[in-house]
Amino acid sequence: MDIELIGVPFDGYGRPGNQARAAAALRAAGLQAALGAHDGGDVELPPGDPTRGPRTGLVNEGALLVMAERLGERLRATSRFPVVVGGDCSVLLGIIPALAPVGLLCVDGHEDTMPLDVSEDGEAANTEIGLLLGLTGRLLPVELRDRFAVLDRNALAMIGPRDDRWRARFNVGSLAGHGVWARALPDITDATGAEAVAHVGRPWWLHVDLDVLDPADFPAQGVPGDDGTSGGLTWDRLTALLAAAVGAGGCVGMSFVIYDPDQDPTGLDARRIVRLIADVID
Repeated sequence: MDIELIGVPFDGYGRPGNQARAAAALRAAGLQAALGAHDGGDVELPPGDPTRGPRTGLVNEGALLVMAERLGERLRATSRFPVVVGGDCSVLLGIIPALAPVGLLCVDGHEDTMPLDVSEDGEAANTEIGLLLGLTGRLLPVELRDRFAVLDRNALAMIGPRDDRWRARFNVGSLAGHGVWARALPDITDATGAEAVAHVGRPWWLHVDLDVLDPADFPAQGVPGDDGTSGGLTWDRLTALLAAAVGAGGCVGMSFVIYDPDQDPTGLDARRIVRLIADVID
């Protein structure tokens, strides 16, 4: 496979380190060599801003909107199989509009449908699925709302959320209640990956938020205000799930997000992520 590695040095809280350093840390852990990839380098972004922006109400708005635009440009320009690393789930705001119409298999510990006017912390990574489906975003400027709301709910499969109690605090319903194909953590079986691919159709994009892993197995996933939700998949179960999905065919690219190297001083988690991605692509 002819792979292009694309780094996204974005942090959803506007911090200069943390998730903004993820792509560099994964390269240092040997990701390019493990994949035999062409390294396309990082998407160039402006400095982070820890305040909320006037157009979206989200933190680090300027870098967020530039990231969505420039990542989309990179994906449209490449003829290779793209593997996007770094940042958080808001990378989907660049990926899905650039490739639409495309199916999305999202493996995530959270459903990410928080309305903009409900978000306590202004983190974009809690909102992107709602924006892409057009379930939320009515407060956005029209050009942004139309730019993001391109994902058909029948082309989405969501695997792994365990955030029911957190969403209930804000009276945010489930994706399943909106007719989306979804399998919560307790409902995942050996067949779930292939079933998800059969649902979303072809072509489809694989997005993995590493907070779908149990924090006991992957501690470098925490973010400010994290509620410390326990449980999640093991590395082996996640690898088997993703390999089965990719083995079903039709995948046109992948993204792996939510890794904080500042919480991984030995680089152990970085090396484990590299192994995961290599095993899934192999």
